[in-house]
Amino acid sequence: MSKYLIAIEPDFLPQYDELAGEIKKKFKKQISLLKENPKHPSLKIHKLEGSEFREFYVDDFYRCIFKQEGNIYKLYFVGTHKLIDRFK
Repeated sequence: MSKYLIAIEPDFLPQYDELAGEIKKKFKKQISLLKENPKHPSLKIHKLEGSEFREFYVDDFYRCIFKQEGNIYKLYFVGTHKLIDRFK
């Protein structure tokens, strides 16, 4: 059993549904890593400057924006790197 839980915010699912199948597959792999070992190097987790949000890499072009509350990761957004611009 993993030490961390994943919670999905309402706006997340429509964004996820629009992802290509290959990106969804990568996302699922990264979520597994997040639940088991959030310090895994391929996640590249870091805080978004001037914000309470964090991001992890899905791949070189896609990111997931989340907040951490204790052992719960709340997923808010998933999409291309341009997504990050909303939080600056």
